[in-house]
Amino acid sequence: MSKTSALIFGFNKYALEIQSNVKTKYDSVKIYALAGQEVVGSEVEPELFDLGDEWSSIEKCIQEEESIAFCVLEDNAENIFLTISLRAHFKDLIIIAIASNNESANKLKMAGANKVIPLVETTADIISNVLERPISNRVLQSIIYEESLLKIEQVKIDNAAFFEDKHISDIDWSRYQGIIILSLMHQDMSHEFIYAAKLKKKPISNGDILVVAGFETDIQEFKKLIGSK
Repeated sequence: MSKTSALIFGFNKYALEIQSNVKTKYDSVKIYALAGQEVVGSEVEPELFDLGDEWSSIEKCIQEEESIAFCVLEDNAENIFLTISLRAHFKDLIIIAIASNNESANKLKMAGANKVIPLVETTADIISNVLERPISNRVLQSIIYEESLLKIEQVKIDNAAFFEDKHISDIDWSRYQGIIILSLMHQDMSHEFIYAAKLKKKPISNGDILVVAGFETDIQEFKKLIGSK
């Protein structure tokens, strides 16, 4: 029986969240830190790699058709180069990459990534909070592993009156079918997770941003309701 493997390139908060989520789904999960990166003080001891590696050591220990690689380097240029290098060496390897903006996402797709996940600064925190929620976990699994219409998107609120001056904790978010509300980011950059045990009593205002997951058509309908341009 072939051994399935998950290879996570990049030693940061994204890598650790991914490791936590996939460790029960693969026979082997390894995190690789870029040579020269500071790794002292962490409970996880990563292996080292260099962007100039020929990947021969990895090739010997994986079955690429049944393995997956996550490219989560925080430097966009390095992450793109890493994706190009892996794709050139592993034709059938599934590669999932993160991108900090749409331009990088497009470049990563051209570089050979099977799936690109756009990230904002708070995304790792969002993932860590929702992974324990079965419904949200299934949504994220579909976004990451399947070619579906599901997506995560930031939606700016331009019609706060729609919420009738209610606080985030007073709103029945389940009534918005087809989408899951994950987080609210206020204009002062403070944010609240919908599933947090304690929510702040702060009214929703124009300019606040909701992070939502769902189908594209449902997200567009929701945007109309809150006046998002």
